[in-house]
Parts: sequence; C-alpha cells; structure tokens
Amino acid sequence: MNTPDPAAQDPVQASTPRAAPAAAPAAVDAHRLEGALERLAGELLAQRRTERRWRVFFRLSWLGLAVFLVAATLVQQAGPMAPNTPHTALVELRGEISADGEASAEALVSALKSAFEDEAARAVVLRINSPGGSPVQSGIVNDEIRRLKALHRKKVYAVVEETCASGAYYIAVAADAIYVDKASVVGSIGVLMDGFGFAGLMDKLGVERRLLTAGENKAMLDPFSPVNAQHQRIAKAMIEQVHRQFIAVVKAGRGSRLKETPDTFSGLFWNGEEAVKLGLADGLGNLDYVAREIVKAEEIVDYTARENVAERLAKRLGAGMGAGAVKALRELAPLR
Repeated sequence: MNTPDPAAQDPVQASTPRAAPAAAPAAVDAHRLEGALERLAGELLAQRRTERRWRVFFRLSWLGLAVFLVAATLVQQAGPMAPNTPHTALVELRGEISADGEASAEALVSALKSAFEDEAARAVVLRINSPGGSPVQSGIVNDEIRRLKALHRKKVYAVVEETCASGAYYIAVAADAIYVDKASVVGSIGVLMDGFGFAGLMDKLGVERRLLTAGENKAMLDPFSPVNAQHQRIAKAMIEQVHRQFIAVVKAGRGSRLKETPDTFSGLFWNGEEAVKLGLADGLGNLDYVAREIVKAEEIVDYTARENVAERLAKRLGAGMGAGAVKALRELAPLR
C-alpha cells in the first residue's frame, strides 16, 4: 500500500523550500556595498594625503622664498666687495632725478658715502646719463658731495655719457672736474613749471567746475579753472628764485673756468665739444680714461646702490597684498 506524499498534498508546504535560495543575492549585494564603501574611504584618505602634501609643499615654498628674499637683501646691503688695493670708486647717476626713482638723493648719497669712506678708493667718479629732474633732490646731492669732499679729502670727477642736463648738471658742478664726450648733451641751466588747462574744453562739453576753497590762493594753477594773472606772477617769481639758486651753484662750482655768455643761463644746452669751450666742462674723456689717466687707478669698483631681484619681488608681492587688502575692504564696505 503506497503512502501519500505530504508535500504533494499541501501546495504551501511544497513551495516553502524553493524560497530559501533568495537570501543569497542579498548577501552578495551587501558584500558589494561593503567593498564600494571601502574603496570610497580609500580614495578619500588618498585625497586627504595629497592635499596635505600640497599644503606642506606650498608652506615650504613660501618659507624658501622668504629666506631667499632676506638673504638677497642682506647681500645687497653688504655692498660691493671692494679690494684693498687702490682703485677708482664709481657711482652711477642714470635716469630722471626724483625722490621715488633709482636716481634719488637717498640712493645717490648712500652710494657716495660708501665710496668716500673706503680708504682704498683713490677718487670718486660720478658717471652721469640723466636729463635732470627735481631741483630739491639735485640740491641735496650737490651739498652732500661738497661735504664729503671736505671731510675725506678726496677728488670727485663727473663723467658724462649721453646727457647731463638741468638737475644732473646741478649735481655735476659739485665735482672737481667734468669730462664729456664730444657729442654729449650738456647744460639746460634753467627751471620750468608745466601743466595743462582744460577750462576751454570744459566749456565746450558743458561741464561746470564747482570748486570751494578756504584761502584765496589755495586753487593756484588749478588746470580746470581759467588763467589767473596773479597766480601766474607768483609762480613765475618762485621759479625765478630757484633759477637764481641754480645759477649761484653753477658759478660756485665752475668758478673762473666758466666763460659766461648771455645764453649760459638761458636754458640752452650744447654738445660736449662746445661745453668744453664754454667752460661748462673741463675736457673730453670717458670713465676708463679718467680712471687711468686722471685718478691713476685703473681698477674700477662700482658702489652704485641698485635695486636687486629680491627687492623688486618684495615690492611686487607687497603691491599684490595691498591690492588684495583694498579689495577685501571694498567687499566689506556694504556691511557697515
């Protein structure tokens, strides 16, 4: 007698064993998720390590840059390695003479002091290639050259290359002698004050100038106001006084060598050959000639104060930081 199969009689019980294999795919998905999380955590960790390395790199780079700037500045301040043997000290005067330029009184006087104080320097040569500039800066250098000459008992020679005009000549006459090239431009003993006037243009454009002052001469030579005859007379008297000071310095420096003519102090300039004839210069010659034949010390040591790479880079960095600070302040302004 056959015994009936319970599974065949009960369909529910028959289907139950077939549902058990469904747990396997769930375990696989969990394993995959766990692997993905591990990979993600590994990638994040690697990214953090990379970021940390870059931060260290940039910090070390900035530190290295700071060390370089300090070292280069110290080397520049130490000045030239002057030999102990007799030599000719050179100081360069190039470009426009101004308080914020390379040819400033501060830079020139600093270099001149170093040159004079070196006991091995037989004499100082001021090599000039300048169209002039500030009478104040020029006057400071002229006074300092005469003081240093008296203090150290050393000769000073001016050697002109292309141009020695106006304020540059104001400085040159403090030298014991001036040497030029036959084609150099020398002179321009005069003073000028220039500007522009926009009053007529403003009338044509229909622009009205609204200016309030406390003091009747506060707006003197204002370019947006009509010409004022009284202000012109005051300004003319002022520059004429500076011109008289210039003339006095030239006469004191050149003395009896100067062959004065009606044009000498008119603001005209001459080539080097004519300058020698007029007593504005003493002879023809370049730096090597003066060092070899006049100073009798062929070796030349440059004492010129020059702006080095570190200083230029520092200025640029400073300008960039300043611009960033201004931008930040402007962005904060609306919060006030």
